[in-house]
This record gives sequence, C-alpha cells and structure tokens, in this order.
Amino acid sequence: MGRVRGIVRGDDGARLSAEMTWPDGESPRRGHSVAVNGACLTVLEPEPCGFIADLSPETLARTALVELRAGQRVNLERALRLGDRLGGHLLQGHVDALVRLLAVHPQGGFSRWRVSLPGELRREVARKGSIALHGVSLTVAEVGEDWFEVALIPETLQATVLGECRQGAKLHLETDVLAKYVVSATAEPRRSAIDGLFGSGAADA
Repeated sequence: MGRVRGIVRGDDGARLSAEMTWPDGESPRRGHSVAVNGACLTVLEPEPCGFIADLSPETLARTALVELRAGQRVNLERALRLGDRLGGHLLQGHVDALVRLLAVHPQGGFSRWRVSLPGELRREVARKGSIALHGVSLTVAEVGEDWFEVALIPETLQATVLGECRQGAKLHLETDVLAKYVVSATAEPRRSAIDGLFGSGAADA
C-alpha cells in the first residue's frame, strides 16, 4: 500500500501524486505502469519514494480516483514481468465498472462481502471464477442477478485497503479477461454487410 500526496484537477484531467516504498527498493521509472486501486496509470515523473501520474478524462469518468484525498491509503501494484510467478489471475488494470459494497458480514478474522453487479457484466462473473476489487484478485463465492459475493481472508484485509472499506463504499471492478473473450466469442453474431447487400437467398444456377 501507498499514500496519496495529492490530486490537482486541470481543465480536462487531473494529476495524482503518490508515495510508497517498494519492498525490493526498486522504484518505478518514467513510462512504467503502476496500478492504483486497480486502475493502470503511467508514471509521468518518478520521485523519491513516489511518483506522479496523469488522470485522463476517461480515467476520471470510469474510476473513483479523483475522490481520493491527501493521506489516503491506496493499493499499488507494478506491472507483471514475463516469467514472474502468477499468484492470482491476470489483470489488465482496466476498471469495468464502479460498484457498491452492499453488505459486510464479519466471520471471525475473515469477512464475506456482497457487492453490486451491473447487468451488462453478469455474463462475465461466475461462481468460483476470478474477480478483482480495487486491483485485488478474489474468488467469486456466490453470484446473483445483480450481486456477487466474495470471501476475504485476514491477510487480504490487513495487506490491502479493502480492510478499510465499509458498507456503501465505491469499488473498482475488473472482470476476468478470459471471461471477456468467452462472452465476446459466444455473443450473437452480427449480420455481414455483404448479406445486407446481396440477401441470403440461394444463387441462381
């Protein structure tokens, strides 16, 4: 986790400044990708123990990053190197939707969450499939028509900002990239432009 130093709004976008210390001491360089609460940003200026990144109008429209305040903690993750061990599932740093934490059910040191699910993403979420909230890889425990549930272990609650979230919180949702391709591949096929021109009847012999 890192902390927000500040966010400055401009005419179109905004600029985020964050501070952190990576466990291996290797700070990101200009042009590197860093996910902030699961949203992929490009490092504009490296700083001692931190970095600066621009937030485009698209990022502002699709995420809650602009609502961050100085001193607030955020999840930070560098891009995966080819050949690195994959401990979760593949994430692209794309925010598919802003969702709400509907209910929190503590279970000892564990917690079970119910989260809202937009209808257009329902086909991309499956029981025991993968999901990401604020960039944290999780397994779907149950799924309904407009909600899904995840079970959080104590380590996740302690090592990420999810442990600070309360009912009603806005969360960045990213569905599994494999599910996206499956849904796209099995979608109703569109009529070809050629079909529209020549019709679908058999050709004359």
